[in-house]
Amino acid sequence: MSNSVRAKKRLGQHFLKDEKISARVAESVTAKDGYVLEIGPGMGALTRYLLESYNEKLWLVEIDDESIPYLHSHYPQLKDRILHADFLQLEMDDMFVGEKFSIVGNFPYNISTQILFKAIEYRDRVKEVVGMFQKEVGKRICSPPGNRDYGILSVLVQAYFTTTYLFDVPPSVFIPPPAVDSGVIKLVHKDGFKLACSDELFKKVVKMAFNQRRKKLSNALSAMLAEKPIKSSFFDKRAEQLSWRDFEELTLQFENA
Repeated sequence: MSNSVRAKKRLGQHFLKDEKISARVAESVTAKDGYVLEIGPGMGALTRYLLESYNEKLWLVEIDDESIPYLHSHYPQLKDRILHADFLQLEMDDMFVGEKFSIVGNFPYNISTQILFKAIEYRDRVKEVVGMFQKEVGKRICSPPGNRDYGILSVLVQAYFTTTYLFDVPPSVFIPPPAVDSGVIKLVHKDGFKLACSDELFKKVVKMAFNQRRKKLSNALSAMLAEKPIKSSFFDKRAEQLSWRDFEELTLQFENA
């Protein structure tokens, strides 16, 4: 049994080697009930600290063939709670018998936004997300309206989760070091929250608005306005000037036209 796992570029692997950072990420998961699902544990840098708090509530999902036997060898107490699978293909409805869960991980940067979209999809069951992202992406997710970092992902995540950018992480704490700085963010689901409008229409309005973000919304949303010629005080603004609540109100205006 090898005592290490080779980081694979095709999987976007950059293994954490800093104990303090690993402990800090694990400690940022604070949900007291439900399960914890670690995505892409690699060699278990976070796993050892998560086990201290969550023990039998901790599950791992790992796509790497080489990491699976390593994890079984080093964390035998996890037994059948180590899933050899692609998180993006997992049927979350089949997991944890309908109970709520938190997501944590040193996420591969090439699928980090897809992980978030899946968390949004299962938002009624996801209590928290604590993740390592490319710094630029983490800042974008947590960005307030009014600047160029703010975009589709910012609005869609902030509608359902309270977002916090926790701390920066330098390339030197990874094997191999990535070419970019990283950052850890935390998302806490707004318990019991429901948009006042259709979720699907909300997403459509947000995406269409930001697809032409330099234009005023009257132009960016012209295709929708051709079908429903409504009037709104938002139309003189650009997408990055609207909060998620503004987008909710705008969506309602289309919905009620």
